[in-house]
Amino acid sequence: MRVIHEAYEQAKAADPSAEEIMPRIDFEPYRSSILRHPTKDLRHTDPETIELWSPAFGHRDVHKLESDLTIQHNGEPLGERIIVTGRILDGDGRPVRNQLVEVWQANAAGRYIHKRDQHPAPIDPNFTGVGRMLTDDNGNYRFQTIKPGPYPWKNHHNAWRPAHIHFSLFGTDFTQRMITQMYFPGDPLFALDPIYQSITDQKARDRLVATYDHNVTEHEWATGYNWDIVLSGSNRTWMEDEEDE
Repeated sequence: MRVIHEAYEQAKAADPSAEEIMPRIDFEPYRSSILRHPTKDLRHTDPETIELWSPAFGHRDVHKLESDLTIQHNGEPLGERIIVTGRILDGDGRPVRNQLVEVWQANAAGRYIHKRDQHPAPIDPNFTGVGRMLTDDNGNYRFQTIKPGPYPWKNHHNAWRPAHIHFSLFGTDFTQRMITQMYFPGDPLFALDPIYQSITDQKARDRLVATYDHNVTEHEWATGYNWDIVLSGSNRTWMEDEEDE
């Protein structure tokens, strides 16, 4: 990865227009990107036809308590309670109002609740790891949850993913759905993670890392993080394909 990044920095120094803000689809250290990236021209389809057959996800039925991932069961989930908040903005800094924001994540031990996760870490019966909410008039969102743990994956020997939370923004219809990941500051696994490092530009990678915010932190209750998502422009947040990790 170091060699790829050095080559990119040299290319950008010679030609600033070569700046990359999206991950490379054939980033060799990220093995799945080699196996799954498109090799043929994309086929364009009628977006209105897609809307006739695609799943419908409700903007009208989102309850405000769905943004609290710590109260969905009978007991308290294990782990560090955190608050994650921020704004959804367009490329001109304007708030994106009434946006459906969904999150999903591993529990404090680094375990997801789904059949494909065979990581031998404990499942927390009081934590499912999914939530959603709508942004307010200023584009704000706010989730209360548990800080996820890192977990192993099979990309290479001794591969561990940095702790992260998946975010989905639904736009106004199914074809506008965008997915990304939020990371936590100071994670020692950043330099070793080929998914995170598949974004060759350091500034673009930094935009995926939340900031610890003491004003969001609540006394004897939860630590706070702030993370804004920018949808377009040169400071846009990287969004991933749905089949990515």
